[in-house]
Amino acid sequence: MTSVTDVFAALLVIGLFLLVAKTLRARLTVLRELFLPASVIGGVLALLAGPQVLGRLVGAFDGPQVLTDGLLPPAVGEVWGQLPVILISVVFAALFIGKTIPSIGAIWRIAGPQVALGQTIAWGQYVVGIGLGLLVLGPVFGLPPLAGALLEIGFEGGHGTAAGLADTFEEFGFAEGTDLALGLATIGLVAGVLIGTVIINWAVRTGRIDLDADGNPVEVARQATDDDLDDLDDREGELARREHDETATTDPLSVHIGFVALAIAIGWLLLEALEWVEVNTWGGEGGLELLVHLPLFPMAMLGGVALQVFLDRTGRGRLVDRHLINRISGAALDLIIVAALGTLSLDALGGNLGAFAVLTLAGIAWNVSALLVLAPRIVPQHPYERGLGDFGQSMGMTVTGLLLMRIADPANRSGGLEAFGYKQLLFEPVVGGGLFTAASVPLIAQLGAVPVLIGTFVLMVFWLVLGLRVFGPDRDAPHPAEA
Repeated sequence: MTSVTDVFAALLVIGLFLLVAKTLRARLTVLRELFLPASVIGGVLALLAGPQVLGRLVGAFDGPQVLTDGLLPPAVGEVWGQLPVILISVVFAALFIGKTIPSIGAIWRIAGPQVALGQTIAWGQYVVGIGLGLLVLGPVFGLPPLAGALLEIGFEGGHGTAAGLADTFEEFGFAEGTDLALGLATIGLVAGVLIGTVIINWAVRTGRIDLDADGNPVEVARQATDDDLDDLDDREGELARREHDETATTDPLSVHIGFVALAIAIGWLLLEALEWVEVNTWGGEGGLELLVHLPLFPMAMLGGVALQVFLDRTGRGRLVDRHLINRISGAALDLIIVAALGTLSLDALGGNLGAFAVLTLAGIAWNVSALLVLAPRIVPQHPYERGLGDFGQSMGMTVTGLLLMRIADPANRSGGLEAFGYKQLLFEPVVGGGLFTAASVPLIAQLGAVPVLIGTFVLMVFWLVLGLRVFGPDRDAPHPAEA
């Protein structure tokens, strides 16, 4: 049975791996040029040091008995296996706390093209993934229809969402889905940076991205630091740091942990209420059960929105420092990534390598096509500078999108950072880890893959047509790709 001491030790071990990873990242140029977060490096190190790699090597070569489980005690692995499902609620609860939440009309005016492009990419990942599930993953590789949701969960949702849905995958008999989604998120993160950088160089050489007055944007990319990315993330609605009388006797970080806890509590109450309604209406006596399978984290996100709206309406928004909220969220995400990658099942990946390769190649092809073909036709001004944000996010991490935008447009002449930030308010509550992402596995299990495929296809076409008709460039003007 896991004890409090085991939990404490597991957290300390994660901290050690993060410290080693940070040191390696500072010393190895290749890690910095790939813009790999320390959490991903630490997670890979934990995987290598655990029973999956080191433990097996020791057993294969009759090494010391004490190392048959690797360097990680079994109790640490048990705690790590449970951490992501818990901490993902912290990450999502913090998404909108401390951010100014404007009206939908204001968001649409500023970020409409980004919303249309991002939604098209996300729903398209479901169409591609579920379509492959019906035509290839099931008939050829024997995977269940639930595998069709892996593409959006791993690529658009990222490591946190993939790990947070572990219980949902297990509940529906597809436990290896978590490992496959985590593998997709890892491949997507690396591929997003590499492919994005190649596209930026190509766009600069062909005149699709204008050179900044200070020189080649690619040179700026090589000088970017972790602090630069933190600043970009904090810029999304961050309030200036202030000291308040209300927190004078309490550490501000502790107070902000309380805000996150309150958002999670609101989300839990919402989820309980919705489950009660479902059980007593359409879900009773063999009906459609969906909400009872919904994890807490998307509702925690809505709880954070509700809390922020209340603070803004009551004039208490100044009590929240977005920078501190980002630190809490970032720390939780680091813990999730190290724990999830450190307990990744190589057996699950190895046993489904063909299906994993098919999903990876198809997902990358769709995302790259969306950037090169759809972005210039949906985003009327600076399509590549702004579309790179959606491309990066669709490959596994929001910060990848921010990074690519910073490389392509270091001075933010396109206004893409503001539009990208506002876009999240109409994006993340639904896909990319939102309500539909969390509900996609139960929906496919309850309704079947075909109805969900039809529904996601209709939504993809809706957003695509909307983007082309409302925001598309003037048909009489030269197309950006042809200029």
